[in-house]
Amino acid sequence: MASDARHHVSDGRSAPTALSGDPAAAPPPDTRPADAGGAAPAAPAPAPVQLPEASGPRDAVIRLRAHGCWYPSANPEGSEAAFICDRGGVPQLWAGPVDGDEVRLLDSLPDPVKEVSWSPDGRWIAYTTAPGGGEHTRVLCVRPDGTGRRVLAGADPGSTAYLGCWAHDGSAVAVTLAAPDARTQADGAGPTRVDAALPTNWADRDGRATLLGGTPYETAQGTGQTVTAADATGPPVPAVRPDGGLSAYLIDPDGLSSPVLLTVETHAATLRVCDISRDGRLVLLRRGPRGRREAAVRRTADSETTCTVPVADGDPWIGRFSPDGRTLWLRSDAEREYAALLAVALGTDGRPHGTSVMAERPDSDLDLLAFSHDGRTAALSWNERGESRLELVEPLPTRRAPYGPLPTTPVPLPHEVVTRVEAAGPRGLLPALSGSQRRPGVWWAYEGVSVLRTPWSSRDEDAVAPGRSPVRPVLLRLTARDGLPLSGWYYRAPGRAPGDPAPCVIHLHGGPEEHERPVFSPLYHELTGRGLDVFAPDVRGSSGHGRSFVDADLGAGRFAALDDVADCAAHAVPAGPADPTRLAVMGRSYGGYLTFASLVRHPDLFRTGVAVCGMSDFATFFAGTEPWLAESAAHKYGHPERDRELLRELSPMTRIDALRVPVLAVHGEHDTNVPPGESEQFVRAARDRGIPAEVLTLRDEGHDFLRADNRRLFRRAAADWLQRHLTG
Repeated sequence: MASDARHHVSDGRSAPTALSGDPAAAPPPDTRPADAGGAAPAAPAPAPVQLPEASGPRDAVIRLRAHGCWYPSANPEGSEAAFICDRGGVPQLWAGPVDGDEVRLLDSLPDPVKEVSWSPDGRWIAYTTAPGGGEHTRVLCVRPDGTGRRVLAGADPGSTAYLGCWAHDGSAVAVTLAAPDARTQADGAGPTRVDAALPTNWADRDGRATLLGGTPYETAQGTGQTVTAADATGPPVPAVRPDGGLSAYLIDPDGLSSPVLLTVETHAATLRVCDISRDGRLVLLRRGPRGRREAAVRRTADSETTCTVPVADGDPWIGRFSPDGRTLWLRSDAEREYAALLAVALGTDGRPHGTSVMAERPDSDLDLLAFSHDGRTAALSWNERGESRLELVEPLPTRRAPYGPLPTTPVPLPHEVVTRVEAAGPRGLLPALSGSQRRPGVWWAYEGVSVLRTPWSSRDEDAVAPGRSPVRPVLLRLTARDGLPLSGWYYRAPGRAPGDPAPCVIHLHGGPEEHERPVFSPLYHELTGRGLDVFAPDVRGSSGHGRSFVDADLGAGRFAALDDVADCAAHAVPAGPADPTRLAVMGRSYGGYLTFASLVRHPDLFRTGVAVCGMSDFATFFAGTEPWLAESAAHKYGHPERDRELLRELSPMTRIDALRVPVLAVHGEHDTNVPPGESEQFVRAARDRGIPAEVLTLRDEGHDFLRADNRRLFRRAAADWLQRHLTG
């Protein structure tokens, strides 16, 4: 599967094009139902919704003693930044000067903010929020002084919208819109197990759609084979989902022009508009399922896709056009183990004419890529064994490709990890930094000479309470039972003698494509403060170790990933040292799935487990998750129909009879990525078998826990549970 996913740059001639609009004249939304072989109509164009003023005072009413600041975006001059900050107990939109502390709250409502983007002309700040803390987001904009706040997309209940790029003149912002999911449960009880037909349409491993039920539909493979309602048990379902996939629009924040439909991707896993050429001829899209993301160049004149290039998972901002539109700069791992900076030469028709590797590092992924407003400077952040290395490329070449490797200038960093980097004016940078002993903060780098903390970021000494210093982790390396190299970060609880065996929590990150990095974790700080060691490994499927490592868990490879958890636990005993009789497993999202699965596959290894937002049964997960997430997950985990037996064998619920130890499940009540029923059914089954099990449901939270009070409750409840079962 991995070799099929990586391919050379394509000119797109044989690829079918999605329904698109002409940017010169925005067509009205097509509300007609799709025919048997055509694309679904676009989601209706969003209409801006005016909102009352909601700017706030300089300080929030509730002020955290230590707070984090992240996701900065600068005004055109680089003198001010908009950013996300949780000083009021929830991530909110703030703005202020990069060299002063007079910050202002631009939206005082309690809906968590997730993304921020200041317009190139400086007149607007666009941002996304999660109403009620759930996974359905909306896009808003506000003036830098806090006036004129309005919803641009996602105002309808159940709909989801997220940010794309701005037009270079600031006249419009790109927004991706997913219409509300049409699936309903008559009894309101949530998703039920699906053992026969799929409830709707599902993507193949290669991202192309096979539609089940309803009107016969020719498969995308062009075989002529059709699938009808007769192939499935139960009532028929529509051949095409009413949500129509994902639609991308250009929206005028002033509301003077109608939205312009850029493209529709039917049955899409993801779709983001990353750049628009300065002359408006070309659009750069990031699309495709997890593990098979690609950059696609599309002409606006005739909606033809002219170029596709594989790109790495991770940060969605994959690249940009050169000022003349003749070069495409990309963060890509096409035909490579590790992502590098590529330059794709484009003809006047948008078709590729050769690719050059402009910057690369051995055994290191290009993690983040950002550009100045004028397109002359690029900032490159490399992931080197979990730590970041930041470099500048200035100036970028103005002649056309092919190019040779570009000289880079290193930028010294005070912390281990760069979480985001943005240009700030013609010569400045705004990196968001974190580290094992640091709260997330925004720093200011002028001309790459020195990096200064912004006055509104927390001081390092405020990261934790006095007398409890954060633990600096140690990188451990090991070998899995099949010979694959693994690694992880070990946090040793303070005050324990070096050779004294300690109770240890094996903590597993989500994704699976996330990467364990040495950033400050309040959860780890809470656990080590209770006398518990923490080992946080990267099992196969994690990013940061090359494309082959990411793809090593596909399909039946997930069984080996489950063995990796046991191998990491065994390695923690001599290397930690961890007490083999007092081990626990814990994780969130995919890590929550690994927790459930490890408890039933290795029932005698762990004394307890804490599963956070984890999947317990792939059938019910696919039936209940968001449609676009299901499209993406099918490549990673397996197709819900063709791979039904594999997914059944991988599902923790299948082996629930093997569970021997207590388990705590934690879930956000509004999680639509992994519905709360995944935790509830596992806990219910454990209790039916006499195993102590509990569910902690966090109110007003989705898949990520964003509110300070809920995060604190989660940390303390999890630590109490682990301490009681490991040391009691």
